[in-house]
Amino acid sequence: MHRALFVAEKNDVAKGIAALLSKGNAQRRDGPSKYNKIYSFTMDFQGQQTIIAVTSVSGHLMSLDFGPEMKDWHGTTMERLFDAPVIRFVSKDMQPVAQNVANEARNASTLVIWTDCDREGENIGDEVKTVCLKSNPRMNVYRAKFSEVTFASINRAIRTLQRLDNNIVEAVNCRSELDLRIGSAFTRLQTLHFQRHFAALFGGENRQVISYGSCQFPTLGFVVERYKAIQEFITEPFWKLQVDHLKNGTEFIWDRIRLFDRGIVQLLCEDVQGANQAKVENLIKRPKNKWRPAGLDTVEFEKLAVRKLHISAKTAMQVAEGLYSKGFISYPRTETNKFPQNMGLTSLVQMHVDHAAWGAFAQKIVDEGGAKPRNGSKSDEAHPPIHPLKFATRDQFSNDNDWRVYELVTRHFLACCSKDAKGQETKVTIRLGGESFTATGLMVEDPGYLEVYPYEKWSDKSVGRYELGETFTDHQVRMIESKTEPPPLLTEADLITLMDKYGIGTDATHAEHIEKIKQRSYVGLDNNNHFVPGFLGLSLVDGYDAMGFAMSKPQMRANLEKQLEKICEGTRNKDEVLKEQLDRYRRIFRIAEDKINSLTAAFMRYRSTCKCSGIKRQRRGAEDEEGERLLQEEREGDGTNAPKCKCHLASVMRTVVKEGPNTGRKFYSCPKDSTAPDRCNFFQWATEAP
Repeated sequence: MHRALFVAEKNDVAKGIAALLSKGNAQRRDGPSKYNKIYSFTMDFQGQQTIIAVTSVSGHLMSLDFGPEMKDWHGTTMERLFDAPVIRFVSKDMQPVAQNVANEARNASTLVIWTDCDREGENIGDEVKTVCLKSNPRMNVYRAKFSEVTFASINRAIRTLQRLDNNIVEAVNCRSELDLRIGSAFTRLQTLHFQRHFAALFGGENRQVISYGSCQFPTLGFVVERYKAIQEFITEPFWKLQVDHLKNGTEFIWDRIRLFDRGIVQLLCEDVQGANQAKVENLIKRPKNKWRPAGLDTVEFEKLAVRKLHISAKTAMQVAEGLYSKGFISYPRTETNKFPQNMGLTSLVQMHVDHAAWGAFAQKIVDEGGAKPRNGSKSDEAHPPIHPLKFATRDQFSNDNDWRVYELVTRHFLACCSKDAKGQETKVTIRLGGESFTATGLMVEDPGYLEVYPYEKWSDKSVGRYELGETFTDHQVRMIESKTEPPPLLTEADLITLMDKYGIGTDATHAEHIEKIKQRSYVGLDNNNHFVPGFLGLSLVDGYDAMGFAMSKPQMRANLEKQLEKICEGTRNKDEVLKEQLDRYRRIFRIAEDKINSLTAAFMRYRSTCKCSGIKRQRRGAEDEEGERLLQEEREGDGTNAPKCKCHLASVMRTVVKEGPNTGRKFYSCPKDSTAPDRCNFFQWATEAP
């Protein structure tokens, strides 16, 4: 009898596919890998009765690395890493998984790849193909394209089998080789330098690898850039006027918003206070809608999970992938936020009408003509927006995060398929003296999607009843003093937004890159879950900036991502992109070797003053003598040029970044972190006023 081998990316997906195709009659058995079971059954496949074996891998089967001759960090020239031979091989921990697949391939005439339908999944599929063809060169290899583990989706994939896309496979191979070569070269450069100059911190028993990644570094750069903007921010006082109508309790906001000249605001205030009568000059009443959300793509899902569920993007994606593997939701790695026209969304809504939490809302959608989703503008032409596939209740989930993510996906889907919230907005503008003030009110008439979507708020804001031309005298004018505030530190959701905007990584890798800079202690989280750079992260960014490179900026990596996309499209090939990128980074590497002491100077400066999160200082004593000597030299060096602050430390020079008359002007301030309770208020301009 004809035999076929189906290979999925995860055991849960293999189990789900087998259960659907066998109608629950698959026989499970063990193979060489205890984590990757084999599910067997018979079905009609390609026009004949076929014995099907469904199994899985656990992500990538193969690793890419240099040969043994490059393992000695001290015995080889670092620049050789840019062109030394690399080998692709099955790593030791993956050998049982590869053996499992190879064993099943021996007796099969057909191989169907069921890995995830994204770039990495295509590349993993090619690795499976390589292992299987080595075991059985006569196999016919197909690729199944699917977005969810449901009967309809799996059967549709069976009927429309394709071939692996070699362009996508080569794009991933290009990216992985670049990451290996560039990352290895700069990691060795940084690590060996820090171990030589700061042996007590990074050498001996405290040996630590100071790793570099071309995606992680611009991710770190976003955190450092925001942190520095806050550090260099100069707070400025401003003044504004406000009119309170005592009878109606309505606050009228000054149309000028604010001014930075107290004297002028005082004069305007006196003019307004001298006017006895306020007159309603303009009255606008108009419909106001709050748009329902568009289809849920990966980036938006990660941001919602961080902001509303208060879990990390990495945790959110792990949970979502688990729910996908078990058939609760569709594939969670998608760039698409609009639904295909023929998707049958109303039937997906219909399955929820008996749900205790949102059943009544689902029924309302059905009763009012069915699902009418608000579609976005993005589609990866591979997967629909993330949406629920099953009716489920809280008691079906073993942990709280599984339920909360399922609930978020379901409520978002129902909200997308319903109606906008509707209301009436009222704007009242009054004239008092020579100044205008406006009050805005809102009356929500139909909450629409907000009934099912607790992650957004839109509430009534009352404003008194007014008529055009009406006057009143029972008012109070207030002159309010306030001050400008620096931008906040970045949250994980903010960081994902920036990575998406500037093309750093992909929707599938954002969480991974953020997690890496946390694990490496380049950044930490404060008590409010905002990112703060550690002094090692600050040192790396400043050090490379001092060399004249914009390695912490997003442009270099974003350019690479664009070239990888062109490989996927077939307009460029792997070899030319590989050579182009390696030539660029090799030039940077040569200069970095010559200017490596910039890292030393930056690290010494930050280690002596920075109190933000990062590498913990090691125990003190004789072992730290070298570091302390270097730090002392740095302090003395600073003191020759910079004035001492009130803490008796060498002050640091900063630059005004806020737009205004002093933009770009240099000044000295206390070197301590702005959040440090003992930071003094020392300030001195370093340059003359423009």
